[in-house]
Amino acid sequence: MINLIDAMNERFNTMSKSQKAIAAYITEHYDQAVFMTAAKMGSVLGISESTVVRFATFMGFEGYPEFQKALEDWVQNQISSVQRVGVKYGNSTQSEVLKSVLTADIDKIQDTIDNLDPTAFEMAVQSILEAKKVYIIGVRSCEPLAVFLHFYLSMIRPEVILLNTTSVSEMFEQMIRIDEKDLCIGISFPRYSMRTLKALEFAKDRNAKVITITDSTHSPMCMYSSCNLLARSDMVSIVDSLVAPLSVINALVVALCLKRPKEVKKYLEVLEDTWNNYQVYLNDEINFVKDEPILNYPLRKE
Repeated sequence: MINLIDAMNERFNTMSKSQKAIAAYITEHYDQAVFMTAAKMGSVLGISESTVVRFATFMGFEGYPEFQKALEDWVQNQISSVQRVGVKYGNSTQSEVLKSVLTADIDKIQDTIDNLDPTAFEMAVQSILEAKKVYIIGVRSCEPLAVFLHFYLSMIRPEVILLNTTSVSEMFEQMIRIDEKDLCIGISFPRYSMRTLKALEFAKDRNAKVITITDSTHSPMCMYSSCNLLARSDMVSIVDSLVAPLSVINALVVALCLKRPKEVKKYLEVLEDTWNNYQVYLNDEINFVKDEPILNYPLRKE
């Protein structure tokens, strides 16, 4: 069975502007697109019915009905993933489910340790430090990763911008001033987000540096990136496993803190003073700056 979404991702770089709009809409709204005629989709996107039909032939189908059938098959396969969870865990006790999922996550972290390129990691750290502004985008299940990275990068350096919108047009409005002095970090795993892909394409077109946090060298995110941080994220479930990507982000934050310990300590001291002055927390709830190490990771000294 053809994986229609993967096929569109692979061809995205060769698509016209209208074709990219169609691919982006289907990827983000496949549950609605599967029921649309070519005329209806054209109306929603503000393009002609014939453009939608030509997109189907561009993707290798004889016409739009065959394309729509492939999309229907793909959506049905996504629904059946719920059934696969039942096959894998149906006869397991709760403790067995817990052990199985945690063991799978451990395997993903180990695989990430074995395969992540140290040179790419060092390049990412240096690029984040040198950029004038850092833009971060992650949508759908990757949004928590983007928020987490934004929160901690803001402690380390100024001008960190989280692209937080469900509208492609608003996303471009937030990025409109990006240039060659800036950096864009895109986080995306299957199913890859077309919004994230468009953001990276726009950043590259504006000569900004691009870093991706994704799952493999075959990810469409890598088309626009000069630095790829690869982390395993897959599970026979309806839930994406984000443990390995989060660990990579943790490692980035730790490495950056080690590069700028004075700035981080000063930021935390100012933040704690502000909390105290405005009684944000009770006094017994915060004491993480005074006499406490910024980092609590045992680092091997060479």
